[in-house]
Amino acid sequence: MQARALGDRLREERDRLSLTQDELGQIGGVNRNSQGKYEKGERNPDSAYLEAIAAAGVDVLYVLTGKRQPIEETALTKEEQEIVAYLRGMSDYNRESVRRMAFAMAAADGALDSRKS
Repeated sequence: MQARALGDRLREERDRLSLTQDELGQIGGVNRNSQGKYEKGERNPDSAYLEAIAAAGVDVLYVLTGKRQPIEETALTKEEQEIVAYLRGMSDYNRESVRRMAFAMAAADGALDSRKS
């Protein structure tokens, strides 16, 4: 596995989700320094980290292999499809506001704690 290529794809996914290194690191249960080392190819993430970020929407198959995993429409509930439709109709500014609000709410509920089962 080429660590640099993996790191580049990890950063690409972080950017796609509009997350900072701190935010993705928090989701994965690591600090910003470790997140940066993953993205620079200086370290490889472990399975617990990959599992946690996958739950947050990172395409881990792509990060590891460079191949995208297609999302089937049936993978989203009707409620999730409705939210995505609203989100797609918003301005960039409002999408970013909703993303930050959802992140804060998920963090407050403990949904980003990678140690939770």
